[in-house]
Amino acid sequence: MSLRSGRRQFVGTLKNLLAVGGVLGPLQTLKAAPEGTHTPAADEGEDYYEKLGVTKIINAAGTYTILTASTMPPSVQAAVARAAKHPVRLLDLQKAAGAYLAQKLKCEAAMVTAGASSALTLGTAGCVSVANKCGIRDIPNEIPHLKNEVIIQKDHRYGYDQGLLCCGIRFVEVETVKDYEAAFTDKTVLAHFFNASEKGQISREDWIRVAHQHNVPCFNDAAADMPPISNLWNYTQMGFDLVTFSGGKGIRGPQNTGLLLGRKDLIEAASTSNNPFDGVGRGQKVAKEQIVGMVAAVDWLLTQTDDGMETEFRRRADRIADHLKKLPSVASQVVVPPVANHVPHLLIRYDQQRIKIPPRQVLTELRQGTPSIELNPSTGSTHGASAGILADANTIVVGVWMLEPGEDMIVARRLHEVLSKASHA
Repeated sequence: MSLRSGRRQFVGTLKNLLAVGGVLGPLQTLKAAPEGTHTPAADEGEDYYEKLGVTKIINAAGTYTILTASTMPPSVQAAVARAAKHPVRLLDLQKAAGAYLAQKLKCEAAMVTAGASSALTLGTAGCVSVANKCGIRDIPNEIPHLKNEVIIQKDHRYGYDQGLLCCGIRFVEVETVKDYEAAFTDKTVLAHFFNASEKGQISREDWIRVAHQHNVPCFNDAAADMPPISNLWNYTQMGFDLVTFSGGKGIRGPQNTGLLLGRKDLIEAASTSNNPFDGVGRGQKVAKEQIVGMVAAVDWLLTQTDDGMETEFRRRADRIADHLKKLPSVASQVVVPPVANHVPHLLIRYDQQRIKIPPRQVLTELRQGTPSIELNPSTGSTHGASAGILADANTIVVGVWMLEPGEDMIVARRLHEVLSKASHA
């Protein structure tokens, strides 16, 4: 199963269970509260999830958008809250943030976008406008009549390529290097690569080499492909002209942020289609708080190490596994997907003749319990591997990396409770 279909299946499972979320932030008390009424501290804010009746969850799944992705570290939350207190000139902030991030991430230029999907749209708009020397209002309506071809491997077509199609381009699909070399025409504006694809015959190196032989930029969608931390500069230094990462996944920034990294001329062209200008990205607004939050998240991330993060994630997985090891037939294994979500995940398998509950039912039991816990959507999968996780119908998958301190043992106890009950059924 592909990353695309795995995420879509997960969305389908949850679409009737999740509602809109509140926004937590510092609020000031305008009126004195009645005597005996609890008033939150100004820096704590009112709990709008509780006020709106939205159930908080323990995220033992991963950085899925439908689960509001990652949580921001305290330093990032504080930076966001502080940025909310003062207006600034948006273009000044965008320019300064881009320059700072480019220096930190060892590339020519950078831009904070409204998620990785927005970076796909804006990056494509930049390539289209450079190739055609056209105005931003020509995108997307005039592009079908101009240079508009984007080469992509057939096995790299995915749901997120809608971000490129928003610019009016047309995909040209290839399978082999020979196909790829023959696909370039005078209408080619871009060669697009899906970094986490589990299929495709053409390597990153060949993708870059052939594109550059034809003086065509190549774009790498690496949205969920950090850690390792060095990936934030590995792909631009490899030769990709544009690379995007999601800000709200492993980087731990605001969910509605992303990074567009790469060639200065292309990012400058992309910025002309960005908010506040009236181009294809006008509605993809990134607020001042989120721009600052993205910068703060990168600063925070660069104080971490891959080994340190992996050690902590393995420790969480081991604690959960140790709590379950005395249950009949239970066996645990820690796996690390090769590209996307490259962090330890815990796989739990057992004999369903002895523990009489299928993994998908375990997922439902934990979701419907208190506290509500979301397991990784590969749990009980009947479609094989997804995003590098070799799951099957007999496997519970626990994503440990978005758990807050102490939540690993809450997950462990709930799993033990559900599996133990089923073992005595």
